[in-house]
Amino acid sequence: MADGPQDGGGVLEAAIGRLERALAVLDSRVSELSGRAEGSEGGLFDVDRSQLAAELDASRARERALEDAGVASAQALDRAIATVRQALNQAEEA
Repeated sequence: MADGPQDGGGVLEAAIGRLERALAVLDSRVSELSGRAEGSEGGLFDVDRSQLAAELDASRARERALEDAGVASAQALDRAIATVRQALNQAEEA
């Protein structure tokens, strides 16, 4: 069993070597894809950025519409509360 730790070390070294090669291949592919994305007409990142900007503008418009609706709802609720209070006061006086 004296050979066990040496064999285990060799297996570990081989696994580390495979991992290093896989990382090098991955790094190469990421660099290649990044270069392609930047080099394409208009750039993929520019397209994504403009699409995100358009979506952000649409979201802000929806937010403003919801805020306006919230204000209108609050005002309508205030009027309804005032009407109910007035009716209750009139009922108490009668």
